[in-house]
Amino acid sequence: MNTISVDVSVKYNVHVGLRILEQLGEEIRTTLPNAKKIGIITDSNVEPLYLKTVADLLIAAGFQVISYTFPAGEDSKNGQQYLTILSWLAENRLTRSDALVALGGGVVGDLTGFVAATYLRGVQFVQIPTTLLAMVDSSVGGKTGIDLPEGKNLAGAFYQPALVVCDINTLNTLPENVWRDGMAEVIKYGMLGNAELLRMLQGLFFDDLHGLVSVITVCISMKRDIVEQDEFDTGERMLLNLGHTIGHAVEQLSRLKISHGNAVAIGMAMITRAAVAKNVCPPACLHGLETLLTQYDLPMKTHYTAKDIFEATLQDKKRKDNQITEVIPVSVGQCELRKMPVEEMLEWIEMGLR
Repeated sequence: MNTISVDVSVKYNVHVGLRILEQLGEEIRTTLPNAKKIGIITDSNVEPLYLKTVADLLIAAGFQVISYTFPAGEDSKNGQQYLTILSWLAENRLTRSDALVALGGGVVGDLTGFVAATYLRGVQFVQIPTTLLAMVDSSVGGKTGIDLPEGKNLAGAFYQPALVVCDINTLNTLPENVWRDGMAEVIKYGMLGNAELLRMLQGLFFDDLHGLVSVITVCISMKRDIVEQDEFDTGERMLLNLGHTIGHAVEQLSRLKISHGNAVAIGMAMITRAAVAKNVCPPACLHGLETLLTQYDLPMKTHYTAKDIFEATLQDKKRKDNQITEVIPVSVGQCELRKMPVEEMLEWIEMGLR
């Protein structure tokens, strides 16, 4: 088992390994010695796979366990579901010394984290991500939130978990398309600052669990280093949004029918294509990215128009007044933040569509 320590406003450990769910009860008991009741929040996809296992482990460790399941999918990450879960916690009299467990992918983690941040003005929570995307991205770093009709993650809070447990064996139950979805975020880390990771990915396969332990540990360690420097996303942490400005716009335009990983893949390809066209990035960088996206069967283009994508980016959280901060690839395994007038983003989008 690999352990990555994250030292921010709350210090916590991220455990990555094979079959480490078996140690979950004692890990949570050690981390949350005063908790008596645990509320597990999961979705309809994960419930039949892991809810009973996790509940039994927590009961064996002496916790009283309650659970709540919501319909799987991004559509559930909304204000109504958020309020329903808050009422469920109040009805079950969860106290400030108790805790929540987010059991599932990114939607479960984001929603549970926002509930934890706001119920009784804050209760502790544990992330148990069961998708590749959630393991390398959303479960670490403390970003929580819900979507509004106007855009993704427009309501939320920075709220760190008390513990993160990434059991790689849970990836065995992932549909292949969901696994590939997570690979978009893994490729993102290589593009940001790790050319060696990009090389590792050329030989990574879905069933290579030991290889996945190494890759996921590298990604989480990279995110840890960035988050420790910029916990509240005002500077360097914005690098983690490579491909996300355009990606979130594509998600929104598709009404969430295009998955997050697929949208980010499109966004990375478009912004890299535009960077090459503007001579700020060598063609080799785009070639390497397109090779990996093709290897993992991820999309690189969209049918949406530049105008439609641009209009959707106006809701982006990185926009301040009439400026937006975009992540621009400048070489293989290196990106930089560039502030630009919002209107200039339209030109980048147009170049990215060519």
